[in-house]
Amino acid sequence: MHCFMDRTLTHFFEHMESIKELASKIAYNRIFEISITIVILINSILIGVETYTSDPTIKIIQQIILYIFTAEIILRFIAAKSIKSFFCEGWNIFDLLLVLIGYVPETMVANASAMMALRVLRVFRIMRLLRTAKEIKIIVSVLVKSMTSMFYNLVLFLIFVYLYAIAGVSMFKLPDPSTLKGEQLQKYELYMEKAPNAPSNSPDPFGDLGEAIFTLFRELTGEDWTDLRYNHITASEYGLISVNSIVITTYHVSWFCLSAFLLLNLVTGAVINNYQMAIEEQKDKKERERREKREKRKEERGK
Repeated sequence: MHCFMDRTLTHFFEHMESIKELASKIAYNRIFEISITIVILINSILIGVETYTSDPTIKIIQQIILYIFTAEIILRFIAAKSIKSFFCEGWNIFDLLLVLIGYVPETMVANASAMMALRVLRVFRIMRLLRTAKEIKIIVSVLVKSMTSMFYNLVLFLIFVYLYAIAGVSMFKLPDPSTLKGEQLQKYELYMEKAPNAPSNSPDPFGDLGEAIFTLFRELTGEDWTDLRYNHITASEYGLISVNSIVITTYHVSWFCLSAFLLLNLVTGAVINNYQMAIEEQKDKKERERREKREKRKEERGK
């Protein structure tokens, strides 16, 4: 009886190993990978088409695509060395979540905002295109790895933003027109005619700390930063702010140079550095795989 159980277990494990090998051959086959990429592309196009029309045929095709994705994720799960190795791969977790979201029926969601969130999450299937090419996967992994270094760059950036925002509010905040009288009110009205805010419905760019931070972000993108300088010089000429043109120019030029050139280049440098490291890791991984294959061949020849 004991021998019978041992033989049964041995056959079972051998059978499971052969299924794993077959699943691995299919899942990592080049033709299968290209086929899945084509399905992802069709799915992405249909998601766009669904924004124009609600056709039952498209929904049926999308359901078939969902079943294909389910079969693919099951194949990859079976082909994985272990359950741990499957879930250690971030792309597998991402794909699994997208597949599971696809099976959540909209009828289960009563709240309109929750239904909208569900639809938006389904649109994320397009993100599966990121894993179709090795180069794109490297770029995504680089961006993820760069998050730590970019966090410290962000902290440095926010320190400077806060510093410049407080300085901007202190120097360039325009007076409240409701508190002005006589000549000062006339000067304010003349100023608003000559140098109105852009766009016209926008508040004072340095009226408060929040608006000042947003204004600095606008300047960082290169939008209207020279217009802001000229507006502040005009406000200075009308006596609405107590700052001369040299200080105004120094403030705007120094912020633009600091943010657009120095701080953004720090982020770029961090990403490029991590990209080079990722390329080196990829080369080392390929080299290890080649060595393992060579060793396997030697063992097989020895047998």
